[in-house]
Amino acid sequence: MVDSQYYLPNDIGISALDCREAFRLLSPQEKMYAHYLSRAAWYGGLVVLLQTSPESANIFVLLQKIFRKQTDEELEQVAKAAGLSSDEYQAFLVYAAGLYANMGNYKSFGDTKFIPNLPKDKLEALVRASQAFQENPAEMEALWSSSSGLIYSLEDRQKQLGLGDKGITTYFSGNCCLEDAELAQRFLDSKKLSAYNTRLFKRDNGGKPSYEVRLASAVQKDCAVDGESGSSCGSFNFEDKEFIVKRGDYSPLMEKVCHYLQQAQAYAANENQKKMLEEYRRSFEFGSIEAHKEGSRFWIKDKGPIVESYIGFIESYRDPFGSRGEFEGFVAVVNKAMSERFAKLVSSAEVLLPELPWPQEFEKDTFLKPDFTSLDVLTFAGSGIPAGINIPNYDDIRQSEGFKNVSLGNVLAVAYATQKDKLTFLEEKDKDLFIKWKGPSFEVQVGLHELLGHGSGKLFVQDDGGKFNFDQSKVVNPETGERVSSWYRGSETWDSKFSTIASTYEECRAECVGLYLCLNKQVLSIFGHDAQDAEDVVYVNWLSMVRAGLLGLEFYTPESKSWRQAHMQARFVILRVLLEAGEGLVGLEEVTGQDGKPDARVTLDRSKINTVGKNAIHRFLCKLQVFKSTADVEGGRALYEGYSAVGDTGAHNFLRLRETVLLRKEARKMFVQANTRISGESVELVEYEGSAAGLIRSFTERFQDDAEHLEVTLLDLNKTDASCWC
Repeated sequence: MVDSQYYLPNDIGISALDCREAFRLLSPQEKMYAHYLSRAAWYGGLVVLLQTSPESANIFVLLQKIFRKQTDEELEQVAKAAGLSSDEYQAFLVYAAGLYANMGNYKSFGDTKFIPNLPKDKLEALVRASQAFQENPAEMEALWSSSSGLIYSLEDRQKQLGLGDKGITTYFSGNCCLEDAELAQRFLDSKKLSAYNTRLFKRDNGGKPSYEVRLASAVQKDCAVDGESGSSCGSFNFEDKEFIVKRGDYSPLMEKVCHYLQQAQAYAANENQKKMLEEYRRSFEFGSIEAHKEGSRFWIKDKGPIVESYIGFIESYRDPFGSRGEFEGFVAVVNKAMSERFAKLVSSAEVLLPELPWPQEFEKDTFLKPDFTSLDVLTFAGSGIPAGINIPNYDDIRQSEGFKNVSLGNVLAVAYATQKDKLTFLEEKDKDLFIKWKGPSFEVQVGLHELLGHGSGKLFVQDDGGKFNFDQSKVVNPETGERVSSWYRGSETWDSKFSTIASTYEECRAECVGLYLCLNKQVLSIFGHDAQDAEDVVYVNWLSMVRAGLLGLEFYTPESKSWRQAHMQARFVILRVLLEAGEGLVGLEEVTGQDGKPDARVTLDRSKINTVGKNAIHRFLCKLQVFKSTADVEGGRALYEGYSAVGDTGAHNFLRLRETVLLRKEARKMFVQANTRISGESVELVEYEGSAAGLIRSFTERFQDDAEHLEVTLLDLNKTDASCWC
């Protein structure tokens, strides 16, 4: 019997992202702009298959070939004739939908592998009976043979993503370990190269290790080419090891991205958009993060666009070392009514920032007011869709030039809708209130988390010329009472210093800012909540956080004592902090459910949120910021990893509670996204039903113009590095 965490249930929630009205209101020029940006995002998003696991691209191609030849209704008849039950066929559809939605066979939220919830022989029977197999038996046999074993394999290392013996990754060759990742980071820092768009391959060179750092680019030549001032490529000796920096990772896909960005340029609304797209194109052509940073600068200057977008190697959650970015691209349309609320929050930021618990010297010298908009997503290509985003992730730009925040309104509308009978771990008296206020409270939390969480706090830096961005003779560490004695030097960044904990630590800091500032009546009023409603929003926001902390245990792996999801680790840490505060603020007890199986209850004393709760978050948040500002990796790790520990001793047996959470977990929803297509001189929106079949159809139609060529490209790219993962 396979553990249920390794497959997707047949009744998994699948919802269509509704953007019909938002798209209808666009002008013909804006529709063209959105269309070509979407094409760039979707082709770039295929990179994620190659960033996830050795088998993901092959599985994707196998499924595309099957579903391009026959509709889901036609395949259902084939499945029935091949001996599959209706439940087994539905399990196949759900697996395929999951592969598409996650852009690979590992969950984007939690990094756990998922396998088909039907016997291997039944899936093989369906594959062999399909029209695609009948028409091209040799090709399909090769595809099935190369991927079927890994589709179903649940060997310990293959159960989750990770580095070395802790899991699977394709950001590093299979022979790399943490020491190799640390060495490579030091090398990259020495060359002032970002890791965001790289992968690392370790090879044996006459008994000595040789490291290949491969940059994602359309161009495969390693010398400087037209339009480029100089090349970072070449062979280098570093710490008595050979490093070779090369270009050309994902080259054919990067070419497609560049092609569609150039098409979009013709429909840009202004010069900032044109220059932004030109720099992005340069980045993907030559593998230059500096060009992407330049594009991001123009993007920040593009205030209040009707069509908003961002594209590139962005979030580092899934790199086991925390430095390499997963490709993503989104295109969305501004929701003006909701954006007005966020604009008011931005206007209030300079009043709210001093409310945060760290000294003024630990806050940015100037708050650079960002765009903060609510968007209806048209396209979000990558491994998953978040509720909100704060970008760019480049520290130097964020600290001195600014950033943007977006809240994804049509995602929020469906992602957090909850049915009462599926609401776990709460007392009955809390459930109706939770369902009523979960959406509005999360909207407040996302706004604060993105704008004043990720947007706050200063990093103390000494640049290469020896200049400090703070007065090191005067600034005092509030935790020690002594002068600040550590800081970031030269090209060091938050990600490069804090590496494996950087993402989750920062998410925890931003979540704490949301909890802390949601107590502010001015904030609640901005979002339209006053009197009793405001109190209920605060209560549900805090209750939701402590419940999420318990749910987070699903994403902890006891065997390796590691966490697989940054946000859920952060929420567990917050639960631990609030439990430690005592005085009856948070209750967590193990109980027996009505079904006679283990259950748990989380309670929160709302009368103590503004006192005991606020004080606990105040103290913890100040510590988080001080360690971050001062580049105190040792202190930050000790604090954060201490609260992240999951054990079976003490007041709460978290390992046993984890088993209860797994027993009662609900699968994360998947989203079906529309396609756009050009019809004559206009752009049409093509929508699909919110089901596994609808999700599959959206993907088979998404790449139908060059399907066969694209499939060959993916297989070739995958084959090139196949020997590196063993």
